[in-house]
Amino acid sequence: MLTLAAGPLDTSIVDIVVAIVVFAIFFTLLRVLVWPKVIGGLDARYAKIRSEIDAAEKARHEAESAQKKFELKLREAQEEATRTIAEAQATARKVADELRAKNDAELSDMKARALADIQSARESAVRELNEHAVALAATMAGKILRREVGASDQSRLVAESLAELARARN
Repeated sequence: MLTLAAGPLDTSIVDIVVAIVVFAIFFTLLRVLVWPKVIGGLDARYAKIRSEIDAAEKARHEAESAQKKFELKLREAQEEATRTIAEAQATARKVADELRAKNDAELSDMKARALADIQSARESAVRELNEHAVALAATMAGKILRREVGASDQSRLVAESLAELARARN
C-alpha cells in the first residue's frame, strides 16, 4: 500500500494517529517542562513590576509628605521672621524713645545749667560793676570832701547801692 504517486491530501489513518500522538507528546512536554518556566518568568516579572509600582507610589507619597512638611516649615519660618521683625521694630522704637527722652532730659539739664551760669555771671558782673561804681564814687567823694574814704565806708556804700538796686528791680 504504499504508493508512490500519493497526493498531499491522501493520508491514512496511521498518519493521523501518529500526528495526534506526536502532538500530544509535544503538548505534554511543553506543559510539563516549558510552560511552568514561562509562567514562573511571567509571575516573577509581574511581581517585579508590581513591587516597582508599589515603591513608586510609596516614594510619591513620601515626596508629597516631605513637600507638605517643607511648606509647613517654610510658613513657620516666614511667621517667625515676621514676628522677629516686628519685635525688632518695637525694640528699635523703644530704644529711640528712650534715647529721645534721655537727650531731652540732658538738654533740659544743660539749659538749666546754662541759665544758672548766665544768672550767676550776670549777678557777678552787676556786683563787680557796683563795686567799681562805689570805688569810683568813693574816690570822687574823697576828692570832693578832701578826706579819704575807708574800706568800711566803701562796704557800707556797696551794701546801700545793692539794696537800692534790688528795690529798683522789684
